[in-house]
Amino acid sequence: MSHKFDFVEEELQLLERKGSYRRIRWVEEAPSPWVRINGDRVLLLCSNNYLGLINDPRLKEAAVRAIEEWGCGSGGSRSICGSLSLHRMLEERLARFHGSESALLFNSGYSANLSIIPSLMGDGEVIYSDELNHASIVDGCRLSRAAVQIYPHRDMRELESLLKGNQRKGKMIVTDGIFSMDGDIAPLTEIVELARKYSALTMVDDAHAIGVLGSKGSGSPEHFQLLHEIDVHVGTFGKALGCFGAYAAGRRSLIEFLINKGRVFLYTTALPPSVSATVLAGLDILEGEPERRERLWKNVDYLRRGLDRVGFDTMNSQAHIIPVLTREEGLTMEMDRRLLEKGVFVQGIRPPTVPEGKCRLRVTVMATHTQEDLDFALEKFEEVGRSLGIVHGSSTDCSRG
Repeated sequence: MSHKFDFVEEELQLLERKGSYRRIRWVEEAPSPWVRINGDRVLLLCSNNYLGLINDPRLKEAAVRAIEEWGCGSGGSRSICGSLSLHRMLEERLARFHGSESALLFNSGYSANLSIIPSLMGDGEVIYSDELNHASIVDGCRLSRAAVQIYPHRDMRELESLLKGNQRKGKMIVTDGIFSMDGDIAPLTEIVELARKYSALTMVDDAHAIGVLGSKGSGSPEHFQLLHEIDVHVGTFGKALGCFGAYAAGRRSLIEFLINKGRVFLYTTALPPSVSATVLAGLDILEGEPERRERLWKNVDYLRRGLDRVGFDTMNSQAHIIPVLTREEGLTMEMDRRLLEKGVFVQGIRPPTVPEGKCRLRVTVMATHTQEDLDFALEKFEEVGRSLGIVHGSSTDCSRG
């Protein structure tokens, strides 16, 4: 019998002993406020379906119509034969949405970052990356072969120190808009000021901010009134917009450059037409129903205040991602398990996704959750938190109404 996979078995056993083994949980229906797992109805508090659009009938209708008219696939990469007029319609709509000259579709946020960063930066140049940036940014930086300088999370003083010490011409500052595990927002005003001062490009991955931040939901640059100050603005469709895929928005010359130089873009089959049609419908809803964002932020504030009142550490989160700090891997996964038993599905997060000693439950809220849903969640969090010694005593219910 071959032993060439012994190292795989050994690594899996090590993960099991450390409490780091990941097991997939199967959700048995479309992501909604309540779903079924193993036949049990549970409250879903770990989905990125922030505006509740995944199951919206208008998105379904748009996808079905596109399949009937265009078929199921695109037929090739964009540079061969896969550029469809539906792709152009969506790119033009995205450019208007961001007030930019142009936009370009990608198959995922991960593929966008792996295409964009190595295209723009290379040998002899420097990328400045926040230490908590998403793994796709980290991997894009590695592929670029540029020097990468990591600055402490949101530390603008240290970022300026690094910029000041660099005499090379090619420089780019890259950051998440909303950080996906901490739920805080990048200090874009200061980043733009430093980029101007030291002649650096700026790139913002706004995966978790599109549809959520800004007066019309176009993300963190709009939130800070910097729509025309960010050189590369990356967004995704797989979260608030309820579909799949990603894009970059910026100057026309930037987009033409990425079409010619972005390897992941060049060598990947284009998104199916149903995705473009679905996202166009999602943008219609996003722009036409601002009350969805209002409901989302109302729910976020209500749940965060409740968790804080119970005594959980929510790490000063600023957004719709609410981390509940648990620190230890074993404790984290035990809380994860007990909450699911009590009817709340929220995912425990461990290294390498977060640093050692910073394990947490990552709680995400949707616009379609009701106050009754959130009260149920707070009750179960308090029960489990007290039973595990994470919080002590009991909260009062007087501010839940």
